[in-house]
Amino acid sequence: MKGMELSKQYFKEYGLSMLEEKFPDLMPMLAAGLTGSGSECFGFDDEISQDHDFEPGFCIFLPGEISKDVTHFVKSDDKLKVSIDLEKNYKKLKFQLQREYDKLPAEYMGFKRPKLQPVGGNRRGVMHIEDFFKGKCGSPDGNLDVYGWLSVPEYSLAEAVNGEIFLDNLGLVTSIREKLSAYPHDIRLKKLAGYLLIMAQAGQYNYGRCVDRGESAAAQMSVYKFVEAGMHVIFLLNRKYMPYYKWSFKALKTLDRLGNMYDSLEFLISSDNDGKRANTKLEMIEDMAALIIRELKADGVTDAVCNDLEKHAYSVNDHIKDGNLRNLDIFSGV
Repeated sequence: MKGMELSKQYFKEYGLSMLEEKFPDLMPMLAAGLTGSGSECFGFDDEISQDHDFEPGFCIFLPGEISKDVTHFVKSDDKLKVSIDLEKNYKKLKFQLQREYDKLPAEYMGFKRPKLQPVGGNRRGVMHIEDFFKGKCGSPDGNLDVYGWLSVPEYSLAEAVNGEIFLDNLGLVTSIREKLSAYPHDIRLKKLAGYLLIMAQAGQYNYGRCVDRGESAAAQMSVYKFVEAGMHVIFLLNRKYMPYYKWSFKALKTLDRLGNMYDSLEFLISSDNDGKRANTKLEMIEDMAALIIRELKADGVTDAVCNDLEKHAYSVNDHIKDGNLRNLDIFSGV
């Protein structure tokens, strides 16, 4: 069974009724779902995934502080029934929520909930909304400035918006996830420009030179850099975040635009660099560059007329509307 379905059924059978019966006054503020770290949050889990950190569990999200900010997300006055006493006992309530969560069945459909938390902290159970998003993107409410967007790791943004929210009575979790769902247009272009330039330098320039010098290891490093940057470009063209490296190829297969490059990219990094093979790789690099350029033109973000990815990188950068962002170093987003 896939982890998402396991989590959803467990929540419907045990979690929801526990929240409704034990915490009726808190229900208007609560959200629950499965999101964050773990292959099951991306739908990439399999039998191998079940050997660690795989459990019938879910996340319960609670606003970190009961404040005026919360009321912006409440649709009607009677939806948020929070008394002064409730505010005073907020930390106690969080503890009580976790205690009741821990009392839920430890085994479900043949899967057990581990007694020890996975490396990296608690991935399931009760957590503050603000703490979760601050941990993923550095902002408790999902509001990022230019430097925030440029600096947060892409895989971390992917973990902030993956999975599924089963319940969101306040709407706050959903609202923040929507803010973080994709890069703003100019940020996307800045990142595209940087990765395109890496592709040009590593694949169209350095790879062939390393091969000519007989430096096989350096050649393989160059082709790896080309592939990694190329994958980032493909995800950006699809307006998706590239997940953690071990899931990046699996996620690539799911993309509508250029997802069919999977086999070519895998070949580039898994084959050697002898004479004939190196020539084949060079031809593949140029073919892949042409396909990416075609998509850039379809998006209207490059005016260059050539197969040189470096020229297209600078052309993409020139299409950034924000002058301050445009004038930053072209690698500032990678």
